[in-house]
Amino acid sequence: MPTERELAISPIVQESVQHNTQVISNIRSLTASLFGVASGILGLESYSGFLFYLLGTFFVSVLIWSILAKGKQGDYFQGAWSELWAGDVLNGGMSFVLTWTLFYGLVRA
Repeated sequence: MPTERELAISPIVQESVQHNTQVISNIRSLTASLFGVASGILGLESYSGFLFYLLGTFFVSVLIWSILAKGKQGDYFQGAWSELWAGDVLNGGMSFVLTWTLFYGLVRA
């Protein structure tokens, strides 16, 4: 918990934190669907498909950390670990599985 002096030096604007979290959520949802399309077209099955998703999600987190947050996730997110690196993995996983099975079925049918 930041002290009053720390908040006076670098205040946290709640609207900005909410906006940043929404942007990250939108990026993760879109990329999860794109990873699902790629997995379905490549014909990945079982663990290889989920590994593809996890590696892709990690890669997207690295890109967000380096490009959007410029390596300083604490300046843009309150719970830096949970929001930037692990946030929306399960919600994105549902979109991933949906598009993965759809495109796998379309390609292999």
